[in-house]
Formats: sequence, C-alpha cells, structure tokens
Amino acid sequence: MSLLVVGLSHRSAPVSVLERAALSTDAQIKLVQDTVAAEPAAEAAVLATCNRIELYADVDKFHAGVAELSTLLAQHSGVGLEELTPYLYVHYEDRAVHHLFSVACGLDSMVVGEGQILGQIKDSLARAQDLHTAGRLLNDLFQQALRVGKRAHSETGIDRAGQSLVTFGLEQLAAGGDVQDWASGRKALVIGAGSMSSLAAATLARAGVAEVVVANRTFDRAERLARILTEDEDTAVDARAVRMDAVADELTRADVVVSCTGATGLVLTAEAVAQAVEGRTGQPVADTGVTAVRPATPARATGIGADENCPLDLAAVQPGFSVMGEAAVAGMDAATLEQHAAWVDKGTTVDRRERRTPEADAELITALAATVATVGRIPERRRPEPVAERPAPFFFLLDLAMPRDIDAAVHRLAGVRLVDIESLAEASADAPMAADVDQVRRIVSDEVAAFGAAQRAAHITPTVVALRTMAADVVAGEIARLDGRLPDLDERQRGEIRQTVHRVVDKLLHAPTVRVKQLAAEPGGAGYADALRTLFDLDPETVAAVSRAGDSTQTKDRPA
Repeated sequence: MSLLVVGLSHRSAPVSVLERAALSTDAQIKLVQDTVAAEPAAEAAVLATCNRIELYADVDKFHAGVAELSTLLAQHSGVGLEELTPYLYVHYEDRAVHHLFSVACGLDSMVVGEGQILGQIKDSLARAQDLHTAGRLLNDLFQQALRVGKRAHSETGIDRAGQSLVTFGLEQLAAGGDVQDWASGRKALVIGAGSMSSLAAATLARAGVAEVVVANRTFDRAERLARILTEDEDTAVDARAVRMDAVADELTRADVVVSCTGATGLVLTAEAVAQAVEGRTGQPVADTGVTAVRPATPARATGIGADENCPLDLAAVQPGFSVMGEAAVAGMDAATLEQHAAWVDKGTTVDRRERRTPEADAELITALAATVATVGRIPERRRPEPVAERPAPFFFLLDLAMPRDIDAAVHRLAGVRLVDIESLAEASADAPMAADVDQVRRIVSDEVAAFGAAQRAAHITPTVVALRTMAADVVAGEIARLDGRLPDLDERQRGEIRQTVHRVVDKLLHAPTVRVKQLAAEPGGAGYADALRTLFDLDPETVAAVSRAGDSTQTKDRPA
C-alpha cells in the first residue's frame, strides 16, 4: 500500500472554484467513508480548510487510486469531474509526505508561516480516528506532520514570516495602518462561533475593540465564546451573545464585522449591508460603480464583441476594481472575466502608455483567434470610465468563510470595505518571504527522509517477526523431540539445553535481521522483505497475520 493525496488549493484553483467545491462536515464524513469503501483505498482522511480540500488515502494502485479519489472529490463537492480536473494536484508516496509536512509548517498557506493549519490537521486526524478510517499509515503520517509543524515553529522564526489569516485580514482592513490604532474603540460583530470565528473574536479583543458581539445559530456556543472573552484577564472588552435573527439590528451598531460560518448560502447580502449603512447614516447608500463604459476603439462591426452573452455588468465596475472581485460578482473565474472584456490598468493587460508594436499586435491577434475558437466571438477591449474617488470607508467587513458568507457585490458600496478570501489571496501573492523559510524547508526535507526510512523499516518488521516466530517453533519442536529421546534428563539440564539452543538461534538471526532493517530503511529497500521471505520460505499469510495483529493492537492516541 502507498500514500496518495489528491486535492486543490488556493495555489491550483481560483477562489470561485474552491468556494463551489467546499465541503461541509457531513460531506467530509461521507467522503472519507466512501473512500475506504472503494477498492483501491484502505485508509482515508480529508483535510478541508478555507483555502484547500485534500483527500489522503492509502492505496494499492496508483492510477486506479487517482481516478477513484478524483471522482469521489467531484461527486461530494458537486463540481463536475471535467471542470474540477484541471485544478487538481496529485502527490504520491514521498512527495505526498513532503506536501503534508510543508502544509503543516505553513509553507503552503495563503499567509506563509501561519500556525492555524496545525489545529486543522489535528481535527482532520481526530475525525478519521473517530470514523476508524485512519490506520497505521495515516496515524503515523498525521502525527508526524503535527510534530514537524511544531518543530518548525519552535526552532525557526517562521512565525515572523506570516500571521494567521485573521490577523492578515485585519491588516488588510486597516489598509496598511496599525491594526491596534485602527481597531481601538470600535464595535465588532463576529458571526459564527467556530475555531476561526473564535480566533477572530480574540484577536479583535486583543487589538482593543470596545465591544464584541457574537452571533451564532447555536446560541449556547455564542454565549460560551462571549463568556470566555469577558473573563480573559489579558483584555478589557465587553462581550455579549445574540441570536442570528438579531444580526440585522447589530449591523447598524457595528463598525467591524467578521463572518465565518459553515452556511452553504450567503449570510449577509449586499441589500442587508446597504440597509445597515443607511441605518447608520440616515442616507441612502451610494453605489460607486461607473455609469458608462466606452470601447477602446471608436467603432466596431455589427455583432462583433457584443455583450449580450456577458454575465458581467460592465456598466457597474468601479475605477481600479479588482478583477477577482468583479469575477466573483459575475460568478466566473478571472480568466473568463478577461475574455468578457474587463480590461484594467493594473491588470495583466496592455498598458495604455505602452506603444503598440507589430510583435504585440501579432500576439493580440493570436490571442483573439484562440478566443474566437473557444467562445465563438471576439471580446472587446474596455476600460472603466474615470469617476470620483471613493469615500473613506467607515464600515469594515472580513469574510473568512468558504463558501463566502458575504455577498461580493458589497465591495461596490460607498463607505464599505470588504476583505474576503479572494482579496486575501491577491494581497498575499506578493508578500515577502522570510529567510527562515529556507530553514523550514530543510527541516521538512530531513523529516520526510526520516519518515520514509521509518516506514520502510516498519514494512519489513512483520517479516522479521515471522522469521523469529518460525525459528522459535523449530526450537520448540527440537526440544520436544529431545525430551522424548532423553527422558532421564532432570529439569536443570533441560533448562540449560533450552537456553543454549535459543542463544544459538538468536545469535545466528541477530546480525541478518538488524542488517536487513537497516537496508530496508534505505530508498529502494522494500525488496529486502521479499528476499527474506523467499530465502526462509516464510508463509505470506503468516507475515500478513503479524501485520494485521500490529494494526489491531496499535494505540491510536489523540493528537497532542
């Protein structure tokens, strides 16, 4: 059996796809159960966070395993396999181990170095243990990943390279200013009472907000979180709990809203946020969109580049708008958005200050031809009309949910600043990497090698045990024959003979069994177990029985 991981993350897929593929807790449970019920897999665990969905399994066939795991991910996420496949990545054996260890250290996080992923790995392992889908391999793997992650944080300065997603999100809300200065005296509303929401509430309290209101569908959990915040000696914040039906009223009082629930639909619509702003100001909230968009060229042929098939309202985009944000509003990915003619100054499109060259025109013609072949029409190059500068925001929203809790159209409202997973992905793409990252990578490489050696050594252990068991049976048989042939021996003499024979067998087996474990721990050492079974004519079923016994007696401790 071999380790296989199939998944998608913020590095491989746009947020719009991740959002649609997000798995509820019930869906994760069903996915794990269906995976172990499938033929290629013996063990399974799911690691699902706000920016990744990964399915780990112990499989006996690589190609069949990839096909089965990909199909199961598509079925349980509700995203068609053909659509999902381009965004999936596959890691096998040592590469799969390396990937999980990197994830545990925060190297693969949206915010490099964040430590919250360790809690999510711990929860993933605990769920697999509860479902009895984590056997020896996944227990060892996830336990070791937790240790590697803790080692990286304790031995290096990786914590300086990044923060939690919550802290990073608050920094984005503060627009580069000091978070404590920005948060001081504000009133916060936290929607949800899970791990991410609890972290957000605690972070806001430490940052100096005057009040934290917690809303949750299960009121008891909201009360418990509010009580913890109130009793925290390190903060001086007023905290209280409300029911979800009170959110609309609380929105008119709050300055900062953080939402992270497991809801499958929107928790806050653009209309609800607009009403909250109107309730605060007493004035209708303005939409900062543009009223007109003109083509870059003065004329076009009839029917070419028409917008009737474009789901994006190009007349409502704001200056310097986010391609990702507008794509989310339109329900498409950024690439499709650009095909629908949303050209912006700060994007990857042609700079208006750059003089056209024949080479650039040739590239554009080639791109247009490819687009025609794909969508059957030529997209029109457009830019938003310049409009008045947006007013300074006074209402701040942080959406950490996947799928999103807050309507992406909120970012168009005057006086409102919305930060969500999509904008965090954009902001973190250019974040500087700390020098400690290289040290963490070395730790990961060392730990992957050590884990592989331990697994290969463990693989040969049942064969060694079976060999020693066979030798013990041979000794027992010969001692029994000796007892029959020399009945006059007293008990002391029999004991001396028995110990002598055992010592001879142990000494004969000691060097080869120690050496074969050392050789098996090296890359490519799996063949030594087969050689040992062949040389000593060991029964494969006996070896398998030893292995099963080891699995059944293995202590599956909860991750620390």
